[in-house]
Amino acid sequence: MSFLEHFKDPEQRIAWAVAIAADALQIAAFPLFVEGALSPADSILDLAVAYVMIRLLGWHWAFLPTAAAKLIPGADLFPTWTTAVWFVTRQQVSDGSNDNLTPDYEPNPRSPGEVEILPPGPAPEPRR
Repeated sequence: MSFLEHFKDPEQRIAWAVAIAADALQIAAFPLFVEGALSPADSILDLAVAYVMIRLLGWHWAFLPTAAAKLIPGADLFPTWTTAVWFVTRQQVSDGSNDNLTPDYEPNPRSPGEVEILPPGPAPEPRR
């Protein structure tokens, strides 16, 4: 199973592809994006990627540090967009994947007369 198969939504797959492409472009073409005549290209790329990420994944707080890190010289050598997409999609997958992993059976069946150990908290309703 490949990495992208974990993401069922095509929006998440596209977001991963855009983030990896943007970070690869900024790292590989770093000499073109250093301060000088072409530095607006870096800002335009970041604005475009931010717009695409918000359209695909929705607004998330993880995009703010990513945008702020672009103000620090040399921060483009770290894959900030890929890290932000990982953080956002990790939460979305973990929030939604528990529904698919819940078994239809009781994982540890008890034999009759065996005592059930309950976690701390209020007692559940008695079974009938």
